[in-house]
Amino acid sequence: MIEIHPEIKTMGIEDKKEENKLVYLVEEETQKLIKWVKNIEKSDDLTIFEKNQEIVTRLGAHYRSDGLTEIGFWTPKLMREVLHPKDIYLEIFTPLEKIDWRKPSQNIKFRRDCVCLERYDIYFWGVISGLQAGTRDNAGSFYWLRYVTSSGRVEIIRDVMAYSLPYGIFAPAELYDIDSLQKERADIDYFKHTGTIRDKKIPRVSDPRHILQLHVGTATQEGTFEGLTHLYRTIGDKIRKNQTLSPYEQNYVGYDAIQLLPVEPTIEYRRDFSNHSTMFHITTDVNGLDRDLSHEPIVVKLSKPNTQNWGYDVPILGSNATNPSFLGTLRPDELFDFIGVLHNFPEKPIKLIYDLVYGHADNQGELLVNRLFFKGPNMYGQDLNHQSPMVRALLLEMQRRKINTGADGIRIDGGQDFRFFNPLSGRVEYDDQYLLAMSDVVQEVEGYKRRLFTIFEDGRPWPEEGWEEKSTYLDLIKLKSESYQWGPLIFAHNTPALKGFWDRKWSRVCEVMTQGQNWITGCGNHDTFRRGNQIPLDSDVNEYLGDSLNEIIYNAYDNPAVALWVYGFSPGLPMDFINVLMHTPWMFFRNTDEEYGVKVVCEEVGFLDWHITEQLYQRDDVFTRMKSWGFRELHQLKEFTHTLNSTMIAKDYDLEEVILACQSCFKEVDGAYCDLETLKFLKQAEMIDFLQSLDSDRLKQWANMFMEDCYQVCNVSHYFEKVDPAYTQFNLSLRHFRSQHNWLHNNIQRSDRFNRISEDGATIFYGIRNNPDNTDEKLALVVNLEGKSREINLLDWLQLDVDEWEIVFTTPNLSPPDDIKDLNCFPLAQSQGFLLKSKKQEISNK
Repeated sequence: MIEIHPEIKTMGIEDKKEENKLVYLVEEETQKLIKWVKNIEKSDDLTIFEKNQEIVTRLGAHYRSDGLTEIGFWTPKLMREVLHPKDIYLEIFTPLEKIDWRKPSQNIKFRRDCVCLERYDIYFWGVISGLQAGTRDNAGSFYWLRYVTSSGRVEIIRDVMAYSLPYGIFAPAELYDIDSLQKERADIDYFKHTGTIRDKKIPRVSDPRHILQLHVGTATQEGTFEGLTHLYRTIGDKIRKNQTLSPYEQNYVGYDAIQLLPVEPTIEYRRDFSNHSTMFHITTDVNGLDRDLSHEPIVVKLSKPNTQNWGYDVPILGSNATNPSFLGTLRPDELFDFIGVLHNFPEKPIKLIYDLVYGHADNQGELLVNRLFFKGPNMYGQDLNHQSPMVRALLLEMQRRKINTGADGIRIDGGQDFRFFNPLSGRVEYDDQYLLAMSDVVQEVEGYKRRLFTIFEDGRPWPEEGWEEKSTYLDLIKLKSESYQWGPLIFAHNTPALKGFWDRKWSRVCEVMTQGQNWITGCGNHDTFRRGNQIPLDSDVNEYLGDSLNEIIYNAYDNPAVALWVYGFSPGLPMDFINVLMHTPWMFFRNTDEEYGVKVVCEEVGFLDWHITEQLYQRDDVFTRMKSWGFRELHQLKEFTHTLNSTMIAKDYDLEEVILACQSCFKEVDGAYCDLETLKFLKQAEMIDFLQSLDSDRLKQWANMFMEDCYQVCNVSHYFEKVDPAYTQFNLSLRHFRSQHNWLHNNIQRSDRFNRISEDGATIFYGIRNNPDNTDEKLALVVNLEGKSREINLLDWLQLDVDEWEIVFTTPNLSPPDDIKDLNCFPLAQSQGFLLKSKKQEISNK
């Protein structure tokens, strides 16, 4: 925790002359900056919102080429405070020793400087000399704005627009030399070829043909951008040398784009509701020291971040920065290195898509940013106040700075959350203008400008009852025809592990075929895969998918018949999730929650049933924390988590009541919640010591450790050796095929056919598609998506001439017939299928 005591004296201190200070305000340059702000505000040609858009470009800390630093804070909160000018100051911590960015913990000496900025209206501005800018090898000065209230309480205002937060959102931000980082990037030629230096006719990044979704923390053994860079650089070198890729490496390539789960800083673990840092901990007793401490160092204990979160719990502060837990070196350069490797990838560049979360904020945001950012509470935390001209401008500026790191596309999370009450209509309406503005933010990299490829996740009228069937998933596409939306089959509520799923979804499947060319397609992503864990164990699962829940869930989401339909026949833009392809566990994990940690674990209790096998649990490197607490067998952990979940529900999530119920199991008190079988299990499992000493803190600690074990087991590197080479080659070949047949992206035409047979416990899709630009090019498909084996008569169904067709794809779990004539009266089992092409076709890439 930051322990700068409230008793710091700031009054009655005689300031030294500026020229005698190492760090000082450059008055003339500061006045130039303020004059620029005043001129913007006086302009008659700009609206209030447009004025704010201009001003926010100068907020935050900007290291200039002349060695000075411009800095600005938006401080509407201080309008309510009557403060002495000396009581508001920029507090700066400059390291006097080399920081080892990889060390878990270290004590570092810092010089502490305090500079009073110039107050103008609701801002504080300054141009400062003597600050140190961070680079790949060196730490920059850390900073925040500090003030003493009229009641003597010390408060902090953080830089919402920070470029670097190496020690998390509650620590001071780091000044970083972003301009030099941009100039040194390895992919400038890529932007020369895809962007323009003109202000008019700014090009939009072309849409990809397929996307791979990754979570940085679990996509490589290292769980960092550094790890991803090493992986893709190694794969690229192999491709250049014509070396064979391993099966697991094949799962990472063949895609036009990579979409990352959110990479901005997320919430952090808090034991209280303070806004103190646990990773930038000042150990020097600074009680009574004045603001000019350049002559006397202070000591700060630095702890390397270990935040584990799937990315959607954002505080908004630092949204244009990178989550330090994803940076092995804690340096922003890692992200630029990764983007450079993607844009210089052999054969063709790989695009990068950011997942942006600007529809809501976690409640921790209230501890970090101005209250004007929020409208009020929602189920996630807080609604953002997009209708405030300044907040709107700040959010768009955060996005601009973020995409300027070099992304090619954006995915906008939760478009249905961008709502507001319109007093003119008297209704709650969707803020489509803001969503469209996000799509039109101009990226500029070393003078080259582009607008990015855009995907909207928008399930309106969610959360209205029945939204799954009411939603058209087309609202934003109708407003912006070149944009994409998540389609109905890839949205969170889909569960293909259930029996009859594809039959029930037939109407949506038809929509994909007839109007889905601007939909993200497929059924396996971070949301749907996690939803599979929540299927109750007594549900009617599709037993034809496997002999165990573990096999069923993986074969449901990584299904060769579905892949053949999606990549070889269906319109739209397919997307895969790396954990699905690797058959790797996945869940909603986070070690960042004190208040709801136990509740979150209970909601994820199905993870153990669907993903964790006895064989996996017995590995020495798996669930080490749970084993240290006495859960040496998987069935023990399952029994306890299910009992805990049932008790939490029965006790309405009151932790103290839950603990009493658990403890009562040992006393065998009449009416205790635990039944005799559970009591017998607990005693046999030697869990008495654990439960007898159970209290609120211990249960929260257990929940946090459970999450950390789950995070570790979700890392794909644990499963590289088990990847099936036949399946990875099949999927990779499908991606290449999709790239060579771009016309498949478009909706089917009247001359095409697409039908379903649902009988005898099977669901068969079959059809024929014609290339509208090449009449000789045709494709035919038949797949059994679920249920029993069924005899097909494809030649008769589609009236195919056997002499004019050949099989181009067979699912890897199926032996093709010796003669194409045998496709009549051919048994097709669950997850099997064929793709055929006409022999006369000349491949068209249009």
